[in-house]
Formats: sequence, C-alpha cells, structure tokens
Amino acid sequence: MKNVTDRTSNPFGMRPPCEEFVPGYGDANADFHAIGDHPGVHGGRETGVPFTNAVGRRLQGVLHAVGLLDEPASDAPETEAVFFSYLHTCVPDGEPTPASYADCERFLDAELRAISAHVLLPVGERATRYVLANYTARPATDDLDMDGLHATELRGGGWLVLPSAEPADWTDGDADRLTRALETLLATDYRRETDLGRFIPGDDPYLVR
Repeated sequence: MKNVTDRTSNPFGMRPPCEEFVPGYGDANADFHAIGDHPGVHGGRETGVPFTNAVGRRLQGVLHAVGLLDEPASDAPETEAVFFSYLHTCVPDGEPTPASYADCERFLDAELRAISAHVLLPVGERATRYVLANYTARPATDDLDMDGLHATELRGGGWLVLPSAEPADWTDGDADRLTRALETLLATDYRRETDLGRFIPGDDPYLVR
C-alpha cells in the first residue's frame, strides 16, 4: 500500500505537544527511514528540516553518494527514497528529559509505521537503542557498542536496520564504511517482497513482505 500525499514536510499532520518542533520530512513512500535524536543534535531549528546542520549534512553526503539524495548538502533535500524523523521531534530548551522523550516517541512510532520503509537508519546511540529495543528482537541495553554496530546490517521485525554512529564523532573511514554498507544493501533484494498476485484475479502484482 502506498501513501497518497504530495506533502514533503509532516505529510501526516503530526502535532506533538510543543510549540516548536521539526516534523518528519521526505518521501512518504520511502524505502529508507533515517531516525535522529532531536533537533538540538541533528539540526532543523532554523530550516524546519531534520539533518540540515553541519552534523546532519555528513549523513546527507553519504546518502547522496549512494544515490538516495539529489544533492550532498541541502536545507531542503529532494528525494524519492528517504524519509527523515526524530526520536524527539520537539525543539528542546537544553537537554530533553526522559519524560519528554517518552511523550514524543509515540509520534515517531506512528510516523515509522505509516511510512513503512524497508530499511531503518537510526543515527546515534539513543536512536539506535530505541530502534533495536522496539523494532528488533535484540535485547535492550544501556551500553551500545556503536563502533561495532556502525554500518552493520541487522534484521528487525519486518525491517532491515543499519545503524550509524553519531556523525559528529565519525573518524576516518566511518563515512566510507556507511557508504559501502548502503551500496551493498542497495545491490540486494532489500525489500524482501513476494508477489502473491498469482493467487488473485487479474494480472497486477500484489507484493507483500
């Protein structure tokens, strides 16, 4: 099933419990869903678009290198393949509290399930911990080895998960590792769909995961 909307920013009209927030942005039918921490870490306060500060543009550069974004650095990225969201969509005044995260997570969960991308790209430790705990069978842990998880393909419940270490902390080779991992993934049947059209009338395909 495809979403029928031409809205790039906040296509589902999310209204989180705050006056200032950075909504999800991108293609509502994207195959890749990048999930960051909050606008104070990964940008968007000025542009209203996630991953548009200096740190976020490191990720943009990798996505452009593998053909998922039209430009390597933009305040309004054009894409038919990627959707961007935050775990904490509200613009925080300082560091968000645990209660604030808990209040925002429901909006990410609703957006994630509405987009229904094939590949989740959690960025940074907090987003990775949340995705692994809620969308894979891996046990939750407070101490993740992000160096080991960076650019490592993991299987989730209906999703492939490809975590990224915090771009601000990338060292030599981290961008290349993520680029190679995405290139490898794009060369495979990452959608993992089966055509059940032969079981129903007509000639149209019916693809399911």
